[in-house]
Amino acid sequence: MTLPEHVGIIIDGNRRWAQSRNKHPWDGHKVGGEALGRILEHADKKGIKNITIYIWSLKNNAGRSAEEKKQIFKLILKWIKDLLKESKKRKTRIRFLGRWEEATEIKKELEKTMEQTKNYTEKNLNFCFMYDGQAEIIDACNKAMKEGLEGITIETFKEHLYTKDLPPLDLIIRTGMEDGCRLSGFMLWDASYAELIFHNTLWPDYSKEQLNEDLEEFSKRNRRFGK
Repeated sequence: MTLPEHVGIIIDGNRRWAQSRNKHPWDGHKVGGEALGRILEHADKKGIKNITIYIWSLKNNAGRSAEEKKQIFKLILKWIKDLLKESKKRKTRIRFLGRWEEATEIKKELEKTMEQTKNYTEKNLNFCFMYDGQAEIIDACNKAMKEGLEGITIETFKEHLYTKDLPPLDLIIRTGMEDGCRLSGFMLWDASYAELIFHNTLWPDYSKEQLNEDLEEFSKRNRRFGK
């Protein structure tokens, strides 16, 4: 089976999972975090070297209540402490992609996590946090302009993205898509030639077996890249 070099996952449906059980939204995020741990462990065993997870967008940050944000950030702190232990065992670099510096409450912990895993080179686990794909492109443009870069190319532009040293996405999986098929601003530049798989399944219910099926489906796809 041909494995994707870089898998992106949009974890959608935590709040709806909680709502259907008359629970608080953050209860769904908690169970979603447990599901994420299982999926990441399984993906590592399968041999996937680069994974990027969309966990919190700029629109989420602007549109959710102060209480939900407080609870989410608390959960993220717990997740990254657990993930840090696992990443050291698996020798995986952890990074946060986006305008995460704006999350002042947890900024230091995010910096510490990235610092402690920065020397791992074989495997990358990335979290799109305080992220938006259009914002990433704007930030890259601003960086390029500050440097006085002229005659920009695809290659030189890539060097200014959050993902400058990551390969483009090969496969994007999105859960919780009961009402359409959308990327919602996820890694718009790096998603250019990605294969897309959408599920009605809410994220807390997404299983290792479904990941296996998605990887098998990817290996069957004919990726022509314009040829």
